[in-house]
Amino acid sequence: MKLHTVESSMIQAFGYDAETKTLLVIFNSGKTYRYFKVPPKIYKQLLAADSKGSYMRDFVIDQYPYELAKKTRR
Repeated sequence: MKLHTVESSMIQAFGYDAETKTLLVIFNSGKTYRYFKVPPKIYKQLLAADSKGSYMRDFVIDQYPYELAKKTRR
């Protein structure tokens, strides 16, 4: 999975696995989440969004099943 590093007050990086429709998001807080059953369209729109954090809040968080993948110390 290729990770895209972004400049965002909320997100450090994210990547997408098209086979499993899994979106991996590394937040600036140090937490990494996996979001499941995310359509490719949502990933492409996230890539193109001016504000990645706003897009995540509006279209991903609480919209798709997820799990905390890991938490790193800051």
